[in-house]
Amino acid sequence: MDNGELNVVTGAFSYTGKYIARRLLALGKRVRTLTGRPQSESPFGDQVMAYPFNFRRPEALRESLRGVTTLYNTYWIRFPWRDVTFDKAVANTRVLIKAAEEAGVRRLVHISITNATEDSPLPYFRGKALVEKAIRASSLSYAIVRPTVVFGTEDILINNIAWFLRKFPAFSIPGSGEYRLQPIFVDDVAKIAVDAGQQEGRLEGDAAGPDTYTFDELVRLIAEKIHSRARIVHLPPGLALFLSQQLGHFLGDVVLTKEEVAGLMSGLLVSGGPPTAKTRLPDWLEQNAGTVGTQYISELRRHYRRPRPSSSYK
Repeated sequence: MDNGELNVVTGAFSYTGKYIARRLLALGKRVRTLTGRPQSESPFGDQVMAYPFNFRRPEALRESLRGVTTLYNTYWIRFPWRDVTFDKAVANTRVLIKAAEEAGVRRLVHISITNATEDSPLPYFRGKALVEKAIRASSLSYAIVRPTVVFGTEDILINNIAWFLRKFPAFSIPGSGEYRLQPIFVDDVAKIAVDAGQQEGRLEGDAAGPDTYTFDELVRLIAEKIHSRARIVHLPPGLALFLSQQLGHFLGDVVLTKEEVAGLMSGLLVSGGPPTAKTRLPDWLEQNAGTVGTQYISELRRHYRRPRPSSSYK
């Protein structure tokens, strides 16, 4: 047991952050989390202490990072709401980076996204690139990990596709469905992140699974593994988005956004490098066929007390 090393994971009660925290605890590390909901029930009992983000109180944020060896950052937003915009998320992350510098954090491991560029027309990807730029300009030792699209027991994309395939007679695919994506298992992302935290120097790289699918192939694979009889249809992207929005009103959630459709259809969720993980989606679906998609996972209910989007975690 290495009880002397203190690590902070943003969003350790959420999705990717939870798997990172789990791996750190298994290694005997002490773990603390920063979260927008510090009163949330912890999946780790009293093993992980929760502190608020305190973006508006940088001095308090700095103190919550005092004595921390490695900061694993998963903080981001999926879409803007009210005053929480992508620009605000970038500004918040800059506050976090500065607080980490001032607190003497040894290393920052940041979870970004594949193909993030500052000139991207999509604010999600552009904002991620701006955060990466801020990290590079800092004095911190860092690793930037860029996952493609993450799947796992609690993921929203794969699970909710399966839920729709189970519950409805038809599933609509925006456009041709020939755009590609490269799923990676969430625990593989966590392993890559934790391994990066143990290294030295400034590192950057993609986190990508072993297989690439068109979106059409992905949906049909999920349907096959869960034995869905739903008809898979192709619709104009605008119509598919409209239908998802109507379902979102019914479910009290945001099912899909215009920017997410554009990101999918642009093929941005594929790495240009070799695979960095071994877990194959068909094998995972085979093992979890009885449970995947049996419950709808609402991002709004997962992260917020009220069904309104704000800060999220990748």
